[in-house]
Amino acid sequence: MILRQVRDTAADAELVSELSLAAFAAPSDDPARPPAPTPTPLQLARTRHLARTDPGGCWLAESGGQAVGVVLSMRREGLWTPSLFAVRPSAQGQGIGRLLFERALAHARGCLRGMVCAGDSPAAARRYRLAGFTLHPAMRLTGRVDREGLTDPGDIPVHPGNARHLHLLDSVDRRLRGSAHGPDHELMLGHFEELLVADALAGSGYCYRDGGTVRLLAATSKRIGARLLREALARVPDGAEARVEYLTAEQEWALDVGLEVGLTPETSGFVGVRGMRPPAPYLPSGAFL
Repeated sequence: MILRQVRDTAADAELVSELSLAAFAAPSDDPARPPAPTPTPLQLARTRHLARTDPGGCWLAESGGQAVGVVLSMRREGLWTPSLFAVRPSAQGQGIGRLLFERALAHARGCLRGMVCAGDSPAAARRYRLAGFTLHPAMRLTGRVDREGLTDPGDIPVHPGNARHLHLLDSVDRRLRGSAHGPDHELMLGHFEELLVADALAGSGYCYRDGGTVRLLAATSKRIGARLLREALARVPDGAEARVEYLTAEQEWALDVGLEVGLTPETSGFVGVRGMRPPAPYLPSGAFL
């Protein structure tokens, strides 16, 4: 088996996406099962982005000429965050995940804080807990938005954001999680449908929306966070299903907004932190934390 760094190439981006889809696909013996979905432009761009910004945190395992495992992780101002960790089902149980994770942990040296979003896999929970993460069970909200429930006084202005707001975004990030997203914001601006920004005397915040999905939300107060979330849900296209993920117990303000507009809560994965408290008001991105 060979361990090597992920390269900033189209070929490696395709390789990582194929491996990820294979690792997380539901098992099935149905010969008529539809083919695996093609990777999204964001998935491909994320791999190349992290290969450039964090080559020491992005590793591929290859065996017999086939990619069998991958880890992508990043450091941002003292915060280490795993973005993707996957092992091909046929290669699980062989210690490949442990070796990959050790390489990613070496990239975390010197980082006082850590944060991760993960699904319901018991193996992932064990691995992150052994790495010192406190695991907080999370919920997701899904469903069609009941627009009659979108009662909002609108006393806090919310407007579309762009690259001119990067300093504001990084400032909010540092206040909530101790570190800015930095170059990740440029990637998100280029791939998510919309950035919403609030900046008033009452505080500041931002929210990325992509179709019906709220991708990342950070605010300096629950009031600002709720205002941004309502605005994002109001902009979900008619007929599209809304989706808000990784709500921990600290994000009851977001749960309340979701219930107001008819979304359905269910348990889904966890948010892990080490050396810090869960940021709040904050809805992390699974890919960029």
